[in-house]
Amino acid sequence: MEQGGKTVYGAAVGILMLETQFPRIHGDMGNALSWDFPVHYRVVRGATPDLVVRKDPTELVELFIEAGRDLVAMGCDGITTNCGFLALLQDQIRDALGVPVATSSLMQVPMVQALLPPGKRVGVLTISKESLTPAHLRAAGAPEDTPVGGTDGLRCFSRDILGDAAQIDFEACRLDMIDGARALGAGNPDLGAIVLECTNMVPYARDLRRVTGLPVFSIHSFISWFQAGLMPRRFDLELDDPRW
Repeated sequence: MEQGGKTVYGAAVGILMLETQFPRIHGDMGNALSWDFPVHYRVVRGATPDLVVRKDPTELVELFIEAGRDLVAMGCDGITTNCGFLALLQDQIRDALGVPVATSSLMQVPMVQALLPPGKRVGVLTISKESLTPAHLRAAGAPEDTPVGGTDGLRCFSRDILGDAAQIDFEACRLDMIDGARALGAGNPDLGAIVLECTNMVPYARDLRRVTGLPVFSIHSFISWFQAGLMPRRFDLELDDPRW
């Protein structure tokens, strides 16, 4: 006899999506093929990238809570979002939904810092350095003096994602990411690792690892860890050894 109580089974993570039209390639959080496990999605209508990043997302908190409640009712055991700037809503969403909530990749900063040897610091690469404030870092549990670099003013990444462009040159975006990471490293010789704030940066994480030589953490690494706690892998309780 199995116990019921929810509508959909087998997907523990629910993702609150901004309302967008831009294409989402493999690796992007909004492409379901990016995940090695099933996820639920809900679009938060009216929450555009420009409003969330460049304006005050706290004005939209009730919309996120409403969509989050729908995901929990569907069967989600944990909730995340697809914008690192939503760290500002972490406490309100968590308190309202009553399940684990991981709003932002920035929440990895203190965890990654604990991994690094003395004299090394975590740096953040963001889609909008001009918009990422100490309040965002503080809300994520990160030090306010965390080094921050951005893709602002480069070829197209920040412009087209925040502008919700219908067509995007992803090869040019890759070059923006590489330039942004190199500039972050050049300005911070004590850099020991990079955390990618923006969930659209995931497809370029491996490129950044190669060009900087530093570990790179993203929303993909964070939510894969999150999933591992919500749905731990099952292991057989026997020793499968061919010698016996």
